[in-house]
Amino acid sequence: MKLVVFGASGRIGTELVRQGVAAGHAVTAVVREGSSLQVALPELRLVAARAGVAGGLTNVVTADVMDPLAIAPILEGSDAVLSTLGPRPSGSSSVLTDGARSILQAMDGAGRFLVVSVAGIHSTGDDPFTKYVVKPILQRILRESFADARRMEELVRAGDVDWTIVCPPRLTNGAAKGKFRSNTAGTVRGGFSMTRADVAAYLLRAVDDAELIRKTVVISN
Repeated sequence: MKLVVFGASGRIGTELVRQGVAAGHAVTAVVREGSSLQVALPELRLVAARAGVAGGLTNVVTADVMDPLAIAPILEGSDAVLSTLGPRPSGSSSVLTDGARSILQAMDGAGRFLVVSVAGIHSTGDDPFTKYVVKPILQRILRESFADARRMEELVRAGDVDWTIVCPPRLTNGAAKGKFRSNTAGTVRGGFSMTRADVAAYLLRAVDDAELIRKTVVISN
């Protein structure tokens, strides 16, 4: 498949590019001005070779995700667009909302779009301690970034594309566990953390999963 990855210089984005190449996908990694892919192209080619795949053609493109006219040509011919843009940890931010709006405008109502959000803004199915103690604390600490994630999700749900919103919990940098739980009807009980490598693996599996189209899914290890 031909995949376009926004936020490719981030830690989930890096894993997504690496794993996508290893799986034989043709990946276009989009990075912002002044940033760069955190994995070298020769390493990606070696990853593909070790996996014994013929695909893995990778392009690295520098572009402003907030400019729909600039990114529209990058999306031409793609099978799926994936956004791994991350919210700012503190302070006022609209990165997720503005990024999703620009990508949706560039997609012009057609295509497959998967975007990473956060599990913390969802509470359906939580146990009482998590719902009434843990989540309210997180809401106060991460008020601005959570608000941005909510606005982004509302915007994506209103779009005409075949969207999927993927919501992981607290992210870790550990090695991939190779397994995860998911729920499209609420949260994952006891799902407090997930490796970024496993988030990337889930996104790649979700790309061609028709059952996840127009669904919000909470995931966890």
